[in-house]
Amino acid sequence: MTASKQFPGQRRWTATATYPEPPGDGPATRLEEFVDAMIATGQTGQIFGEHGIGKTSTFVSYIPKRYPGTTLVVVPAANLTPDDLLVNAPVRDDRSGELALRQLVMRQLVPGTPFVLLIDDSLQAGSTVQSQLMQIACDWTLGEHDLRALGCVGVFLTDNESLAETSAPRSDLAVLDRMVTIRLTANDTAWRSALAERYPDWNLREVFRQWASLGPELRHLFSPRTLQHVLDCARAGFPLAWGLPLLNGRRLALVEPGRDGGPGRDRTAEVLDGIAAAVGVNNPATVADPVRRILRAAMTHRWAVLLQGPPGCGKTEITKQIAREETGRDPVYFSLPVTNVEDLCVPVPTPDGTLDAMLTRSLLDPEPKVLVWDEYNRPKDKAAFAKLMEITQEWTLAGRPIPGLRAQVALQNPPYHLGRKLLVSANNVAQASRFTVSYEVRPEDIPANEWLISTYGETAVTVLEWWHNDIDDEGRDWITKRTLERLIKLHGAGMPLRPALIYLGDGEYAPVPLSGLEARLAGQRRVGLVEIARDLAAWEARLAAAAETSTEGTDDTDLVHQVFSNAEVSQLERHLDVVARLLPYLPPKLRATYLVGQTPERQRFWVTALARMAELAAAGG
Repeated sequence: MTASKQFPGQRRWTATATYPEPPGDGPATRLEEFVDAMIATGQTGQIFGEHGIGKTSTFVSYIPKRYPGTTLVVVPAANLTPDDLLVNAPVRDDRSGELALRQLVMRQLVPGTPFVLLIDDSLQAGSTVQSQLMQIACDWTLGEHDLRALGCVGVFLTDNESLAETSAPRSDLAVLDRMVTIRLTANDTAWRSALAERYPDWNLREVFRQWASLGPELRHLFSPRTLQHVLDCARAGFPLAWGLPLLNGRRLALVEPGRDGGPGRDRTAEVLDGIAAAVGVNNPATVADPVRRILRAAMTHRWAVLLQGPPGCGKTEITKQIAREETGRDPVYFSLPVTNVEDLCVPVPTPDGTLDAMLTRSLLDPEPKVLVWDEYNRPKDKAAFAKLMEITQEWTLAGRPIPGLRAQVALQNPPYHLGRKLLVSANNVAQASRFTVSYEVRPEDIPANEWLISTYGETAVTVLEWWHNDIDDEGRDWITKRTLERLIKLHGAGMPLRPALIYLGDGEYAPVPLSGLEARLAGQRRVGLVEIARDLAAWEARLAAAAETSTEGTDDTDLVHQVFSNAEVSQLERHLDVVARLLPYLPPKLRATYLVGQTPERQRFWVTALARMAELAAAGG
């Protein structure tokens, strides 16, 4: 057996762990057979199939492999406006020198080589564009232009017929009578070969077997596209569940239908654990410092990721920070509530007589860039949201690749938070499954506290000690990072603190008592790391007595442990010797919590502190 082999009309084939033997020459799937037949007979092919089964990706891989020298032109119909395909524009006539109207055609339809035209998501175009597509589908012409004369050798339209994911069904008999139509399932496309090539060192046969053993409802939810995202998470060491999309704010669950028509057994954990075992990786419940790790992985692997979290938790700021660290420049930022389609691209006439998509200047810079789609589920209009479906899936805009694009990060709020509904839009599974990682951000996932301390000093330390120690979990949910900063700023301005809380209307503020914070800021400090350091000898004696009293410790032990757990790394580092002096008196099970599941920065500190503890013990205190 050889590792590679060249077939006539095909690119070089490379062996993978899944498919070590070379495939036979010619089409291997029903879709590939259909493509060959339509090109050979010069007919328009219409292809229907569920989202994420590999319809488009089969074209992307098969056309250059089967037809060398032929270009695949993908036109995402959901993004088209009536003037994108064809427009009349004044052009100087070569003979008379006068201006005359001329029909200009989309530049992608004049690639200069033979091409196959794929109109993707064809049912999602508006009514005017549907009429334009009718002319293309019927006789391969557009206005005065003959696509065959421009080099077109095949025309195909693809989409999902589900009304939940499309604008309207195609029912015009004048159109339907001019096309050859097939309906596909995931078994009719080349997604298995594509995944085998994506992970050449993994034997995915067991993964494919497990997927095929699922019922049709679960296979619909767990599309091959979503399976790819799950495998990407497995490769990165992330929980495999992060590859499942967030559908209307909630993690998609692989739930079988019950016999009565209601929900049945939830098989999510079983299916994901089985995939992890099949490829020989762990399936952790979470990872330390998840948001920064997700963002860095996105920028390393060229992913589109979705971060969903409550308002004010720091999603946008940490995304900008990591983008600057990874690329050396600010991300390209768009806020969806104020973004129009025209803010991204518009068609313009060119001197060579075609229509070119003119992109916004921020997208044309060739330097490495990260795109941030803020308030992703609050779009200004549906057209702008439709544009993003092309970018997040195909990494193009109006068919044009975006130069230097390293990652895309969509940021959004959940539909509900703290019992209140937020004004966000719904999505469908086709839109939701565009992201490699979809993560639900918790406030504690984003380490904004260190920034507050470095920016606002001791006042921030006091406010954070109150936030950690004086209020309960529900209170901490109401006190966002933004609220903490407002509290600090109002105190610095000598203003009352209550207006810094989230205002709920009718004179009501977030239900969080501020008396403890006011007392701390007035100098009535409670026990924290600074207080322990000031009276170190007494605290050492109290902990020694606690260790003699019980192996589990006493209230004094729990208090010191709580202070250590809640302190920021910068505070701990300033009091390293204090921490090292007291560590020997804490029960081993408490000391272990300082290392397990913590961020790398905290782990590094505690390794240093434990080493310092050993040095002090060897030196006799």
